[in-house]
Amino acid sequence: MLDKPKLMAHLRTIPDYPVKGIIFFDVTTLFKDAECLKMLVDDLYEHYKDKGVTKVVGVESRGYIAGAALALRLGAGFIMARKPGKLPAEKLSESYSKEYGTDSIEIHADAIDENDVVLIHDDLLATGGTVAATYRLVKRFNPKTVYMSFNIALDDVPKLDIYPKDAETYSILHLTEHDA
Repeated sequence: MLDKPKLMAHLRTIPDYPVKGIIFFDVTTLFKDAECLKMLVDDLYEHYKDKGVTKVVGVESRGYIAGAALALRLGAGFIMARKPGKLPAEKLSESYSKEYGTDSIEIHADAIDENDVVLIHDDLLATGGTVAATYRLVKRFNPKTVYMSFNIALDDVPKLDIYPKDAETYSILHLTEHDA
């Protein structure tokens, strides 16, 4: 059973990281506690167990933790969405803008097919730039369905216009800066 107060008690917040004015919600403290990690994965599993998910795409790098565990529970494959230069075989890439420049995300070209039901998982939803690029990239494979999940959604951070509003999205915790 999900114990949100326990999760909140184990969530570390770091002010002014990575830049002044930002409050960083550090999920590594949730992952290092076995009960918290189990709660996260169990909650995601309960939400997605009947949706026919065949592939879970974990967004580098904290999306790999719960994403891989969830894929195992769902009996699905696990795909890594990586920063440039990390995947060894043929890949597809999608670029996106950040506050301080541009970046890209890549997936192996043979990772997903049109018969797949894909769940994209990342640790935290803030502006949505990285997950929007991952979503666009996954959609290029033409899967049957694409879902998105997060351990945490920051509800008071405005989402970018590019954030995919048509994708079914689920977040375990909904936080604001006042929760820090």
